[in-house]
Order: sequence, then C-alpha cells, then structure tokens
Amino acid sequence: MDNLDESKGQGNTPQQSEQPSKLNGSDDDQNHEHHAPQNPIQAAIAKLNEDPGAIFDQYILLAIRQLRTSNPAEFARIRQQVKTSGQVQMTMFDQLTSQKATDEETSDVDRKFNLSKMIEPWHTPVSGAELLEDITEAIRRYIICDKETARATALWCVMTWLVDVISVCPIANITAPEKRCGKSTLLSIIQRLARKALPSSGISPSALFRSLEKWQPTLIIDEVDTFLSENEGARGILNAGFTRDQAYIIRCEGDDHEPKPFNVWGAKALCGIGKIADTLADRSIPLNLRRKLSDEKAERLRHSDPGMWETLRRQIASFADDVAEQINTARPAEIEGLNDRANDCWEPLLAIAEAAGGDWPAYARQAAIALHGLEEETPTIGVELLMDIKSVFDRRGANKIFTADLLAALMEDEEAPWSSWNRGKPMTDRQLAKRLKDYNIKSADQRIGLEHKKGYDKNQFTDAWKRYTTRTPPVVSTTPRQPTNGAACSDFSRATDTSDDADKKTLQLTDDAACRGVADKKGGSSGVWGCDS
Repeated sequence: MDNLDESKGQGNTPQQSEQPSKLNGSDDDQNHEHHAPQNPIQAAIAKLNEDPGAIFDQYILLAIRQLRTSNPAEFARIRQQVKTSGQVQMTMFDQLTSQKATDEETSDVDRKFNLSKMIEPWHTPVSGAELLEDITEAIRRYIICDKETARATALWCVMTWLVDVISVCPIANITAPEKRCGKSTLLSIIQRLARKALPSSGISPSALFRSLEKWQPTLIIDEVDTFLSENEGARGILNAGFTRDQAYIIRCEGDDHEPKPFNVWGAKALCGIGKIADTLADRSIPLNLRRKLSDEKAERLRHSDPGMWETLRRQIASFADDVAEQINTARPAEIEGLNDRANDCWEPLLAIAEAAGGDWPAYARQAAIALHGLEEETPTIGVELLMDIKSVFDRRGANKIFTADLLAALMEDEEAPWSSWNRGKPMTDRQLAKRLKDYNIKSADQRIGLEHKKGYDKNQFTDAWKRYTTRTPPVVSTTPRQPTNGAACSDFSRATDTSDDADKKTLQLTDDAACRGVADKKGGSSGVWGCDS
C-alpha cells in the first residue's frame, strides 16, 4: 500500500497519469487491452441522438451541477454541446442544472454524507487483481483478522459499486465473541470504501426503508444487536433487500393510508457482538474477527491517509465501470459443500473475483469455504433434535419407540438441551411434538410387543434425516504430501489421491473395524449406528 500513500493527491494532473502504477498493470496491458474510461457526461451527450433523456440521468445531472459551481468554463462547453445536439429543450436543461434545483433536492443527510457526490474514476485502467490485493493489504494494516476475512471484505466493498447490475446482495455481517475485537474499525474501513455509505448507530424502521428508497445507499449499522432488539420490524426490511426481485415492502402513506411499495434493495453492513438472527445470518457474508494478542500490532485507522482511501475509491469506481456488463451476465459455478443460500450470497463476490482474474477466483472460493464452513458445523436446534433422535433409534436398533421412552433416552445426554428445555425442566411430549411438526412428523398409536401407546415409527424420520442431517462436505485429505523437490508445487494443489487403487488401500486398512451394522445374508442387522432395518 506504500505506493498508494505516496500517490495521494497526484491522480488529478495529466503529468502524474503517465507514471507507471502497480495498480494499473504493465504498459503493454494498457496499450493493447484497455482504453481510458470515458467521462460519464460526455458519454451521455454522445447518446443524446438515440436517448434525449440520457443527460437528465440523476447522477449525470449531479455531475453537471457540480461543474456549474466548480468549473464554469467547462459547464459552458457542455451546455453548448447539449444545445448543438438539438435534442434537449435548453429551458429545461438550465432549470434542472440550476443551483436552486440542487438546493431543493439535497437534504441534510445528503449533505452530511455526500450521498450525491460523483466519484471521478481513476485516470488510467485498473488491474482488478492488484486492486483487490491493495484493498486487502489496507484492511490488514488496521485490523487483525484472517486473510479470508480481509479478502471477503475487499470483494464485498467492490460489490457495493455494482449493486445496479447484480441480482443478489448479501449482508456484510461483522461479528466477534467479545468487545475490542476491531468490529467498529472494520465497519469504518467499509464506510471509507463502499459506494454511497450511510452510517447509523440508531435508525427507526420508517427512516430505514425511506432512506433505502431515496438514496440506494450502502447502509452501515453499528451495534446491530441493540438496534434489532429495539426495532423488531427492521429485521424484515433488512431481509427483504437480499434479492432484487423481492426487495419491496408495502407501507401505508398519507391521510388516506394508501398502500405504497418501497424499494429496499441495496448493500448493508452490520456490526455487533454475538450472533444475529438466523434469517439475517443466512443472507450474510460472515466477517469473523478476534481480539488481537499483545504481540499483534495494527495501525490506528484515525491516523490513516485520507488520500489513500480516496485513491482506492476512484480505482474501485473505474474497475466497476469496466466490468459491470461482465458481472451482469456472470454465472459462476457453485462451491461444493456450501448450502444453496451460502452459494447465493457468494455469487456476486465470485463473479467479481473472476472478473479480477489472477489468483482471486481461488482466493474467493477458499474464503467462502473458510467462513461459511465453520458456521455450518453448528446445526440449528431442530436439526440437533433430529440427529439426537436418530442416535436413539440407532443405539436401540429399534423401528418404533414410545414417546415417553424417546424423551427418557433424550434426557440421558446431560450436555444436550432437552433435560432443561422447559425452563429448567425436561422437554414435554407436547414440546417434542411441536418441534417435530415443523418436519411433518407426528406421533401416532404404536404397538410394541403387547403394549399400545403414542409414539413414533423410524420411517417417519427418514425423509427429514436425508434432507436436514446429511451433508456432503468438501473432501479434505489427511494423507501427508509427498516430497516433490518443489516440482509442480502450488498452494491450491490437491493432496488427495482419487485413484481406485488408493480407495482400495484405504478400505483394506480398516479390517472390518468400520463395517459394523451391515445386514447379514439372512436380512438381519446388528442395530448399531447407521444401520436402517
């Protein structure tokens, strides 16, 4: 990142743009593969013959208004170009670009956080892979975190500049088990890099959806655990903004209470202690932090160079403009071992990584597995119950069980929650039935021997066990790597031998030890774990 610090404030002069930059690729790359980004105002003027409304796009108007104040000579040239086109009524143009129009449309929030400020793209082409490396390096200068967390944060920040072309917008969920782990610092870094960042530690649900509708900002919410506990209705608003086609809520407006749709689509970064609601976590990229050790050092963010962040923002803006069309049509392959929702969350980030190139497609997939893989090791309470019931059936080798016997067996595990489920008392048959009803499992009359009571048949659970307790995680080999003297060595090479011979050798080593519970020739079963009769 030193090159960024040194280049602060140098990007606005033509002389500086000719100097080589680590972020801009080689001279050959620039000469053969890229063209300097076109000024958005000039691009709009060029389209006037086919689209007279192009010059009145919200962001184009904002840029022209800024020019009218900061560079009157350039504004006069643009006005003459528009007039020469003959496609626009100049009375309307003058009215919509006037200072009065700017004052009327700019609110206090807009002025405070520069939500309408146009970011000038970087003056030379930007290498996506090097840009992401620089963002990652900047993050790890001020935060102690795993490289996967830093890389995921870098990809997510770039994603905020592409919300207009993606169809899924995951939440950035910054979390840590305790205070002083750097959560607020990482949130502040995101605020410096994200497009149209709107920070708030306290916002009402009505202000929340109106802000999203009006500015389409990147919402930055600190202390989200407190915020959501005091504003239960806000959770539904945050959930609704996950996919573009469902990013709407309906609220009544005005004295006649007319229902009105509000668009709540947009990027959102949340920061808090502990876990957020499952529905939000399911729509999130988990950015897990830890408290730094005494020998781990990080720089103070408040002392960072503002010019470095401005440089990164301009380069992100330029890169986003270059790859927007590619991201819009990208359909990256899913990551094996991640559930459907996690793959949805990573779709735009994988698309950005593939557009950036270099090692980033591999980095992104590694980060997804590292961050989401750890989360999925903890099942929901419903899945935990299904797994414990499966253990009871397997230990007993039974096909049927009475409710009372099932509950008694569940209570045998003192570390499981069932013995204290009912406010410190054991789970009741009604509570068990209520939990299992979610999986379409209901108790019924069962006959075991001479007894006839309410209970469950093992076959009732088969579908739920297959759907919710069976996972196929990515295969991770425990076979040690063989020395290769450095030949064909790669950080991403597989150490697993997938040949048939290797599988046979692995099976021979078990010597029946892992083959218990297999049905015998007469159709019997040993009744141990994993054996269905």
